[in-house]
Amino acid sequence: MNHITFGVQRKTETEGTISSREGLERGTETEGVGLEKKEEKSKSSYTGVVPAVDQASRILICLARNPSFKMNLTDICRSVAIHKSKGYSILKTLQRYGFVHKDALGKTYSLGFGLISLSRKVLERLDYESIAGPHLKKLADQTHSTALLGIIDDMNVFVVAKQEADQAIGVTTRIGHRFSISHGAHGKAIVSFLPKHDQERILQQGRLFFHGTAEKLDRKRLKDEIRQCSQKGYAVDIGELNPGINVIASPLFDSQGSLFGSLFIMGTFSESRIPEYSSIVVNVAKQFSATLGADISQTYGAKNSGFKDRGSKC
Repeated sequence: MNHITFGVQRKTETEGTISSREGLERGTETEGVGLEKKEEKSKSSYTGVVPAVDQASRILICLARNPSFKMNLTDICRSVAIHKSKGYSILKTLQRYGFVHKDALGKTYSLGFGLISLSRKVLERLDYESIAGPHLKKLADQTHSTALLGIIDDMNVFVVAKQEADQAIGVTTRIGHRFSISHGAHGKAIVSFLPKHDQERILQQGRLFFHGTAEKLDRKRLKDEIRQCSQKGYAVDIGELNPGINVIASPLFDSQGSLFGSLFIMGTFSESRIPEYSSIVVNVAKQFSATLGADISQTYGAKNSGFKDRGSKC
């Protein structure tokens, strides 16, 4: 099968040795008693948790869960209940490895790009294909297109699983490829179902790529597309990112009802196929979300009352 490439084909813990200068001065017998008492105390209080590592981990989780994705030192330390001097030192160390980024102007902290390489390793080891496989295969077979699963990671969407159609010529992209969350159809499908404040935060950015290049962005049209997407459950890109390649995308939800990614197809199918294929993409996305435990009536809900209007597009 020939492919058109889309995008880039792209402690051992060491227990401290207990020594007692006082015990040495008092003699062997006293030393032994002192050591025994200290060892007993050490064992009873030993939890196996390294405080600094625990605090650093809680800081990273705190930054990840914050709706604004940015926090100042005071708010971070208050949230994880540590002293500011300690918090500053930990953040400084995390910055060194790229796990945290500091905005020099706003003096705020956010998660750093150094985490991406680690997350890629995690993605490589997760068996997404066995979970998503049947849904992706069904989607690829019914649309004769490449079906992909994209997972949201901060302001990006990573391709973690795919299924190519049995075609002589097809369109594909590599596992691990990163798209901007403001990129094309999958971006519109995701942003349309984000909470209002997160949606506005993204749309207020200076450079957006929903319509290809940032220069081609039509904000009025984008606003209409997002409104329609929130009603119909899918978004399309008709050759704007790559001429001749069309994309249809639908959002995905987990058991907590949280938006976590997008299911989308890409191919050289004609524009006249979009009404038919969009219905298939939406239905498979809903089935996939249900498999993960999502309550479809609550996640898609009334927003998708327009599914019957299969000729519409966003």
